Amino acid sequence: MTDIEKLKSAIRDVPDFPKKGIIFKDITPILKNKELFSLAIAKMVEPFKKQKIHSIVAIEARGFILGGAIARILNCGMVPVRKQGKLPSKTYSVTYDLEYGTDTLEIHTDAVNKGDRVLLVDDLLATGGTAGSVCKLIEKSGGEIVGLSFLIELAFLNGRKKLKDYPIHCVLQL
Repeated sequence: MTDIEKLKSAIRDVPDFPKKGIIFKDITPILKNKELFSLAIAKMVEPFKKQKIHSIVAIEARGFILGGAIARILNCGMVPVRKQGKLPSKTYSVTYDLEYGTDTLEIHTDAVNKGDRVLLVDDLLATGGTAGSVCKLIEKSGGEIVGLSFLIELAFLNGRKKLKDYPIHCVLQL
């Protein structure tokens, strides 16, 4: 079994979560297995190892887990992007559409400095709405987006189209 097959086989489908008709891709079986977790992180960081990156911008919540591990490997900082009202200092915010409503994400105004080279990290690329919105926050902060790294891409949702201006790396395509 290849590394990609090992990772794919560990993803658990959870039907009707968070809403009826949605099949949630649960990565917790990967996270709890030290070999699979290490493999996932290694695959996500691989194309960015030789690039100078100042910080990882990670999206709540599973992005924090992956982003922290990637930041450690790249020897850089990690910046959290959180849901509205969760960050304690002054923030920039962006509201965007979801399959089942809208959401607002925030980043501290001092989290990314002008000229910082940033890698955006999250567990899943679906429609591209969340990642595209976070790219706007990074750019508003003055950051330069080096790339976007995801563990999973739901290719049938065409999220890459919304993110066509950025280098995208996805470990698994489902």
